[in-house]
Amino acid sequence: MGKIIAIANQKGGVGKTTTAINVAASIAVFEKKVLLIDIDPQANSTSGLGFDKNNKSIYDILINDINPKEVILSTEINHLDLIPSNINLVGAEVELVEVPNREKILALKVRSLKPNYDFIFIDCPPSLGLLTLNGLTAADSVIIPVQCEYFALEGLGQLLNTINIVKKHFNSSLEIEGVLLTMFDSRLRLSHQVADEVRKYFGDKVYETVIGRSVKLSEAPSHGKPAILYDAQASGTQNYLQLAQEIISNKNEVKNQ
Repeated sequence: MGKIIAIANQKGGVGKTTTAINVAASIAVFEKKVLLIDIDPQANSTSGLGFDKNNKSIYDILINDINPKEVILSTEINHLDLIPSNINLVGAEVELVEVPNREKILALKVRSLKPNYDFIFIDCPPSLGLLTLNGLTAADSVIIPVQCEYFALEGLGQLLNTINIVKKHFNSSLEIEGVLLTMFDSRLRLSHQVADEVRKYFGDKVYETVIGRSVKLSEAPSHGKPAILYDAQASGTQNYLQLAQEIISNKNEVKNQ
């Protein structure tokens, strides 16, 4: 049975979509079946995997009741599929307001896909609105990317509060899968200070893998490719492959307990 993992942080620019694309692609490289669901109206995961924004999308699943299997796209990477997003999703939060159990619509739609995949990742918008609530309600766990820069911890309390609200009202089994340090620059004392603060706050929930600053990671989306296809030897690519192994082994440990 697949595991559904939301990737969320309402603070923009923390490497959330970069993580969604590259962790999904890296796990697929290890021959696990992976689905990435883009629920961000900016649709950066969609374009970052080389798709335009004119396909049927998650909007059609949430609002027009289209079967998710009709929307799934195969990517360039074996074992990696995508449910794309597009700009129509901007209106979804308003359209869902009057719908009963509106926080649980995504959960109801993706449940049927769980047996088909080892991992389902949900790229949430950089906000704590109804779409992110749907992502967290549908998920088994959440990965929180935190950039190693000033103000990194600002707003995290708000996100953790939202996670607790979701646990209390909509999804009692939601857990923090892990906290991921991104944009780490080993030359900067600030990066080390932030990393220490995050580890002090989250303890063993922080991944051992740290995502360093990488030009190749920044360039890859403009070519519509995950980093593994753009430059497999780049340091950022190797970081995400290492993270993929951590996530796979964490799932195997839980399964064996």
